[in-house]
Amino acid sequence: MCLLAVIEEEPSYGYEMVQKLSQKGLALVSDGSIYPSLSRLQKRDLAEGYLVASQGGPPRKYYRITDEGTAALVQYRSSWHEVSAGVEAVLEGGGA
Repeated sequence: MCLLAVIEEEPSYGYEMVQKLSQKGLALVSDGSIYPSLSRLQKRDLAEGYLVASQGGPPRKYYRITDEGTAALVQYRSSWHEVSAGVEAVLEGGGA
């Protein structure tokens, strides 16, 4: 869900996504852990990868969200809001 949200903002390459997630408070994500997730997103047609030439180095693989990915992200966000509201209610406690 978070990777789709990052590439919804703009196409990005793997290490760049790790940096963006870290800047937003998800520092637990490493570049080694996102590549399998990106591969799964591609297999499900939620994201697509493409190569971009880089200056002085090998091409970088960028990822962008697909139409199917955008639709899935809408549903993921809705589900997340429901789950996070429930978790917050439990953590805050209070009597029934």
